[in-house]
Amino acid sequence: MLFNSFVFIFAFLPLTLLLYFGLNRVGWHNWAKGVLVVASLYFYAFFNVSYLPIIVASVLVNYIIGTILSKDKYNASRHVRKISLTIGVLFNVGLLGYFKYSDFFIENVNALFGTSFLLTNILLPLGISFFTFQQLAFIVDCYKSNGSLPKFLDYCNFVTFFPQLIAGPIVLPEEMLPQFEAEANRHPQFKNLFDGLFIFSLGLVKKVLIADSIAVFANAGFSLNLEHYTMAEAWLISLSYTFQLYFDFSGYCDMAIGIGRMFNINLPLNFNAPYRASNFQDFWRRWHITLNRFLTQYVYIPLGGSRRREARVLFNIFLVFFISGFWHGAGWTFIIWGICHGFGVMIRRTWNRRGYSMPSWLGMFITFFFINILWVLFRADNIHIARVIIQSMFDNHELYLTTAYTSHLPSIIPNTANMIILVVAMLFGLFGPTTYQLMTEYRYTTVKQIAIVVSFVVGTLFISRVVTFLYFNF
Repeated sequence: MLFNSFVFIFAFLPLTLLLYFGLNRVGWHNWAKGVLVVASLYFYAFFNVSYLPIIVASVLVNYIIGTILSKDKYNASRHVRKISLTIGVLFNVGLLGYFKYSDFFIENVNALFGTSFLLTNILLPLGISFFTFQQLAFIVDCYKSNGSLPKFLDYCNFVTFFPQLIAGPIVLPEEMLPQFEAEANRHPQFKNLFDGLFIFSLGLVKKVLIADSIAVFANAGFSLNLEHYTMAEAWLISLSYTFQLYFDFSGYCDMAIGIGRMFNINLPLNFNAPYRASNFQDFWRRWHITLNRFLTQYVYIPLGGSRRREARVLFNIFLVFFISGFWHGAGWTFIIWGICHGFGVMIRRTWNRRGYSMPSWLGMFITFFFINILWVLFRADNIHIARVIIQSMFDNHELYLTTAYTSHLPSIIPNTANMIILVVAMLFGLFGPTTYQLMTEYRYTTVKQIAIVVSFVVGTLFISRVVTFLYFNF
């Protein structure tokens, strides 16, 4: 079930809100939590019911391991707790590895050793990268802290809460679990419902009006699989995907945050004007903030963070971004993309330590320039396609549209409306206010009411062309 669908907006969401708050109103708090779990699992299984046993098994196994690791429930010895943590980490990494990376591993073994092992063709369960990371955070926190084990229903909601289940934001136990227990959150709050609808409506417009409109350029360009593009074509394709991805993913996160707010649950901010970053390190403070936070807290810091010798610090940075690239997808394009971002952060760190500086506007231009190029790697089906497009971006022999492009895309290039939306998206993404700024700076109820009505109407008008979110693939 998609956020950008009539069945979700006009049936599933209002019905779930009514049941959840209705049961809480009569004092049936555990029933309300149970309904939210069932609704979330139904939302998840709506895509494919075969996904359901996987997430249920993952939740049960991790909760059992958390019980063993939690000292207030099971006072296990230090040795048993270490073994349990190891089993938990291996279980989660193994589950993710089996479903997401089996074919990638087999393909590379076949290519390297000339073998002919058959591919498994396993269907990737939606959201497995996200709910696996959240549960890894849970068992590690259970091991490290002496805190009490959450109630089972609270834990189920922490993992399966449908707004953030499929594509984040990646939430941490300490920021989510207490919210399901808070008495004030059991009753509807008009301000949260109002603000939630405001954020949701903005996210809906980002997705269905902006991202899906400019996707036609990127999709058509990458699917051509030519051996040569003109410079103009290559930049049109790359910029289209750069802004499609931003408005698609940030639109999803806005909608998730808005829905969570309706349930009185505050989900963390995941974007903060990333294309205005002045360097690669700044970019990752603004893009997919919760992923960067997770990798920093559970990978970078345990490796020693910035407290080691400089060579080791640079290696830690490299490893974090290697993992980030591999987490995004089972392909060499993702791995190379992650490594390139790692080198960008490493260069920035070395630059700073040597006392160099540059004007912020120049840093922003250079950073966006390279970020845009690297998104080609992220989107391309293979390295060859990425190489052709990137090379074409710097081929200045032809600055006009070729006959190949014109003949393949006659219904897209002349589409003035889509071109206008692309230009507006670029200006808005680079210079416009963020959703968070709109939330905090425009506090007048009338302004928000108008914005909700306009955004909601515009968004629903485009729902007829239902398109899945890009991060469902990761």
